[in-house]
Amino acid sequence: MEAKRRIVLVPVPAQGHVTPMMQLGKALYSEGFSITVVEGHFNQVSSSSQHFPGFQFVTIKESLPESEFERLGGIEFMIKLNKTSEASFKDCISQLLQQQGNDIACIIYDEFMYFCGAAAKEFKLPSVIFNSTSATNQVSHPEMQDKVVENLYPLRYKDLPISEMGPLDRVFELCREVGNKRTASGVIINTVSCLESSSLSWLQQEVRIPVSPLGPLHMTASPPSSLLEEDRSCIEWLNKQKPRSVIYISVGTLGQMETKEVLEMAWGLCNSNQPFLWVIRAGSILGINGIDSLPDEFNKMVSERGYIVKRAPQIEVLGHPAVGGFWSHCGWNSTLESIGEGVPMICRPFHGEQKLNAMYIERVWRIGFQVEGKVDRGEVEKAVKRLIVDDEGAGMRERALVLKEKLKASVKNGGASYDALNELVKYLKTK
Repeated sequence: MEAKRRIVLVPVPAQGHVTPMMQLGKALYSEGFSITVVEGHFNQVSSSSQHFPGFQFVTIKESLPESEFERLGGIEFMIKLNKTSEASFKDCISQLLQQQGNDIACIIYDEFMYFCGAAAKEFKLPSVIFNSTSATNQVSHPEMQDKVVENLYPLRYKDLPISEMGPLDRVFELCREVGNKRTASGVIINTVSCLESSSLSWLQQEVRIPVSPLGPLHMTASPPSSLLEEDRSCIEWLNKQKPRSVIYISVGTLGQMETKEVLEMAWGLCNSNQPFLWVIRAGSILGINGIDSLPDEFNKMVSERGYIVKRAPQIEVLGHPAVGGFWSHCGWNSTLESIGEGVPMICRPFHGEQKLNAMYIERVWRIGFQVEGKVDRGEVEKAVKRLIVDDEGAGMRERALVLKEKLKASVKNGGASYDALNELVKYLKTK
């Protein structure tokens, strides 16, 4: 009997979740599996399907419209999405099984798309949960001494991105649902054992199903490709800069700043006397459409020393010899990409697990530091000089380069992530 070779992927419709899951898809595709991506109506990956030749994209109906996200907020939206998607996902799997001859080896779904568990159970299909954040985020490390939230151990109140999420009982409901592993036969995490060994061993004991750290997936799946259009002109600009002189600034796909903060940032960057490459995407400055609406002084400051793009090829930028540091919101994908290129960080987290990542960058790996409080030109200037010019920054860079080599080794033949991927492939091929 021929092995079942189709993997069904179900990502959360948000850039930070979609990107690593598509990288996992690429890694499995290169191992001989067929990949079917099931998505809702908004933030569709299929719009950039040219980057994923050979992948099949299926849209499930009755998914919630994007307008509901604005109306309900993140937590309520995810709870409702899971309630409204279960039936249509079962129909989708039923159709796939009929059309493609019962060849599904496994459903791999994002931990927040837990409605998939019911279909896997009904059709007796193996399922694996995918976590796009760090292992430490999953367990909220005991080093962070604070009260344990009742019924939600090991998460503590300070670890929950409560402030922007609405009523606590709803946050807890979502956490309980995500924490329930249902009938899944494993958990995949986009991390590396050399970065998070204690969190991983703790997690392995707690969840009682195999935990596979396969990361960094952007290094496993090559070549990595973006889901969005990138401005490559910044590479030509970087080619003209001195080695390790440029500070690269990007606050991710969701971070927002006020106009006043953007101007303070621009002053601080200019006063630091270092060249800078700054990603300012549409919608990232509150209340205005884009940088064209900023005062003339902004453009004057930037033209002297900086370069601005709406979206940069981030991995290539971080790997460029001219880049000496990364001012980051500390999302997990950006954190792994920066460590993977040996680039130290200035941390400016916005919410949720970004704060946890920033704490690790500063205190555990010691490859960066946090800038807290209001964005002030003096603080910005000081932070850039501390990272790019001072001896302290050189020490951080050395430690980051050591971690870079460890990450490279982990995805090579015989490395921990390489072996974990092999184990997963072996398991999937026996299904």
